[in-house]
Amino acid sequence: MATLKKSARKKTASASSNETLQAQAEQLSKRLGESAQQVWLAGVGAFGRAQAEGTKLFETLVKEGLSLEQITRKTAGGKAQAMRDAVESTVGQARERASDTWDRLEKVFEERVHRALRRLEVPSREDLSALIDRVDALNAELRKLGGVPAAKPARARKAAARKPSPAAKKTPAKRASRKKAAP
Repeated sequence: MATLKKSARKKTASASSNETLQAQAEQLSKRLGESAQQVWLAGVGAFGRAQAEGTKLFETLVKEGLSLEQITRKTAGGKAQAMRDAVESTVGQARERASDTWDRLEKVFEERVHRALRRLEVPSREDLSALIDRVDALNAELRKLGGVPAAKPARARKAAARKPSPAAKKTPAKRASRKKAAP
């Protein structure tokens, strides 16, 4: 029986400790909820104050900025305009020089490309145009003599102007011998 009394005492003691723990937990939870509510209300209040005082602060800062700008303009005065004019003239001169330099470089490049193409005996646009004119003249003579070749459309002439002539493909030695033999 003594063991029964001990187990009963243990049960009542554990039950009362559970109840106290539960009561403490409820109190802690209640305090946390109240604390969270207070933090929320403080945040809402701060937001309201910031809205009300923010516009006033902004307007004050704008006024201070205007006064500082006026003071700076008075101190800098003519110096700033003179400096601005000097910078603009220097930039203008630099642009002119750069433009002249690019023009000269472009001209030198075009001349070198032209010389290289001549060394390679690539016909120029003028050479091809003269060749087309000569072919047209020969076609006209053939028509007069009675052998009517089909006339080339303008599109074919442009394509011919883009393609290198068969004479350009020949080696210089063949071309030179041909020129001597022709007269």
